[in-house]
Amino acid sequence: MDYKEDSPKYLSDFLDYMVVIKNRSGLTVKNYYSDLRLFLRYIKQKNDPSLKDVDFSEIKINDVSEELIKSVTLSDILEFLHYTMDERSNHQTARARKAVAIRRFFKYLTDNKQWFDVSPADKLELPSPKHALPKFLTIEQANALLQECSDIKDWTDSRDYCIITFFLNCGMRLSELVGISVNDYITSKDPKTGEKYSFIKVIGKGSKERIIYLNDACISAYEAYVKVRPETKTEKALFISKRLKRISNRRVEQIIEEKLMKSGLSGYGFSVHKLRHTAATLMYQNGVDVRVLKEVLGHENLDTTQIYTHVSDNQIKQAMNNNPLSGISAPNNEGKN
Repeated sequence: MDYKEDSPKYLSDFLDYMVVIKNRSGLTVKNYYSDLRLFLRYIKQKNDPSLKDVDFSEIKINDVSEELIKSVTLSDILEFLHYTMDERSNHQTARARKAVAIRRFFKYLTDNKQWFDVSPADKLELPSPKHALPKFLTIEQANALLQECSDIKDWTDSRDYCIITFFLNCGMRLSELVGISVNDYITSKDPKTGEKYSFIKVIGKGSKERIIYLNDACISAYEAYVKVRPETKTEKALFISKRLKRISNRRVEQIIEEKLMKSGLSGYGFSVHKLRHTAATLMYQNGVDVRVLKEVLGHENLDTTQIYTHVSDNQIKQAMNNNPLSGISAPNNEGKN
């Protein structure tokens, strides 16, 4: 990742620290860099009147001095977050991500470089996100999407069908799917029962390896795809593009968008991540314990998984309202003895 050229040394050191010591993923460090670059641009512009009308993208941060950083207060940080809300229309989730980056940055400067006795972000609270219910496809919509993908004309159709089958059945993340290599697919045998089973090793959040067990639908889709997957001597990715290179995140998103449109499901707010929600919701609705679901989805905290328990509660309420007798009002007994 090219963050060293435009970063002051203390920021570059922090990002290196997050990669090497804290083992954060490339995407996480990229987000830290983006958020902290914006923060440093804000601090620099705030303290330099000559930059008042300069576009943010034109402000360099490699000369932001240690003295300026040491002068930052909690009020400065809160003003920055207020700026991201008012001027950049950042919602709670985006502001919370920036707040996390800033807290970790100043904690590093306090603990490792000893610039502060107490970090100015020590008492910074995270913006509270809205806990909206996850959007997901119904079983009928999921079947319609798979049906749209079942018209196989060439190897890319088999690839696309396998991709969507994995999303809908396993609940894997986009980065996990794109990162799968051919040798990550493993078939083994239960030593007690002798039963064969298949699983895939993926790299999840925080660069942590986890195992995803495959059901019959996934195994069938995988076997159909690898039979027609073009041979390539150099590319080890399971899912490849027409150029025989590892398929990109954006290309997978485009495939999902195209299939949703062709199956009449565009305009509902569905996306790759909503297919992950769909897998999780369908599993929970069909009896999977929330603690097991936590492991299936690769969540670190059970609280993250709990959102799926509210889906059924919401559906139960909706089912009561959909009863055809629900609109009948009680008789009016006023004036009667």
